[in-house]
Amino acid sequence: MYRVLVCDDDVAILESIKIYLENEGYEVLTATDGVEALDVIAENEIHCLVLDIMMPRLDGLRTTLKIREKYNFPIIFLSAKSEDTDKITGLGFGGDDYVTKPFNPLELIARVRSQIRRYTSFGSIKKTDSMLITGGLTLNTETKEVLVDGDSVKLTAREYNILEYLMTNMGKVLSSTQIYEAVWNEPAFHTEKTVTVHIRNIREKIEINPKEPKYLKVVWGLGYKVEKI
Repeated sequence: MYRVLVCDDDVAILESIKIYLENEGYEVLTATDGVEALDVIAENEIHCLVLDIMMPRLDGLRTTLKIREKYNFPIIFLSAKSEDTDKITGLGFGGDDYVTKPFNPLELIARVRSQIRRYTSFGSIKKTDSMLITGGLTLNTETKEVLVDGDSVKLTAREYNILEYLMTNMGKVLSSTQIYEAVWNEPAFHTEKTVTVHIRNIREKIEINPKEPKYLKVVWGLGYKVEKI
């Protein structure tokens, strides 16, 4: 049985989420602020944390910073703020997902399930002989399978080869010319647009929000890279 910690100062929301998660078979622990959450984490193995951002004593962002000093279990933020900048800030503090209030409980359950599946499958492993992993993105070089948060993603052969090349060189900025010559195995002449189209298609398949990519980043004027997470 996987254990989920839910932390929110709104008791009604706290109890509602607890009921839904327990109905799905999870063991659920609760806290009403960051200080309580840290105490619970110190005494229990946690597989996923659902964490409100705006709380008294210790808010969700500062709580996350403290958690990330020791633990890598997934954190799903809850917030009434829906602006992209707020989401980016939350993820930048070490969160894995972001759900805006009011939310559909079934959507939250699905996100919890996805994060736990990824965490228990890969934990903190970043690279093995056959798997390239960053955050929730996994590429298996033997089976040629690509997963995002545990869900299979269908890429064309060319898209797969581009992604594998970028993930093999994780964190490095690669130019369109380098990508084309490595994947197409021929000299690159005026091929930037060809690479750009394929990159856009890959983003549409692996990113939650392709306009604000988490994994496949463009470095303007230089090229592309897959971010280390």
